[in-house]
Amino acid sequence: MRQSGALADLIVALRCLPGIGPKSAQRMTLHLLQRDREGAHRLAESLRAALDRVHLCAQCNILTEGALCSLCSSPLRDRSQLCIVETPADVYAIDEATNYKGLFFVLNGRLSPLDGIGPRELRMDRLEKNFESGEVQEVILATNATVEGEATAHYISEMARHYRIRATRIAHGVPFGGELEYVDGTTLSHAFDGRNEL
Repeated sequence: MRQSGALADLIVALRCLPGIGPKSAQRMTLHLLQRDREGAHRLAESLRAALDRVHLCAQCNILTEGALCSLCSSPLRDRSQLCIVETPADVYAIDEATNYKGLFFVLNGRLSPLDGIGPRELRMDRLEKNFESGEVQEVILATNATVEGEATAHYISEMARHYRIRATRIAHGVPFGGELEYVDGTTLSHAFDGRNEL
C-alpha cells in the first residue's frame, strides 16, 4: 500500500538521515505516530529549537548556541595548538579519547574539486585568519586517510608553512591490538613509513 500526504512526507523527510533507507524511515514513522506521539512532539520541538538556535562557532566552525563554542571560549585551552578536522564528530572523538588541550578548526568537509568543494567552501579564509593572528605555533592535521583528506592536509600544511607554523599529521597505521597479517597493504605501508624511534 502506498502512503500519501503527511505520512508519506514524513517518511521521505526521515530518509535525509544517514543510513536511513525507505524501510527504516517507514518503521520510524509508524513507531512515532502509533506508539510514541509524545516522543514525536518532543522530537519536532527539539529539532525546531536546534534549527533556530544552533549555528557555527565564529572561530572554529563547530555547532554551538553562543557566538563561541565552549572550547574556543575556555581560558584553559592551549591557543598555540590548532587541530584541523573534517567534522564536528571528529572533535568529539578526539576530545573524549585524548588529552589534547588545544583548539580545533572544523572544515565541515574536505577538498574535492570533482564535487565542487574548494578552499572557499571549507572556509579556509577563516583558517588563514587564525594563522595570521600569530597565536598558532602548531597545526595538527587530523583529516581522514582518504585521497581527499590527504590532499586537504597537504594544502593546509603548505598554508601553515607560509606563516612559519609547524604542521604535523596524526599517525595512521596499525590499530592497537591489531595483527599485521590482517592489516591491509596501504595501512601497513603508512605505518611502516611513519615509524618512530624508540
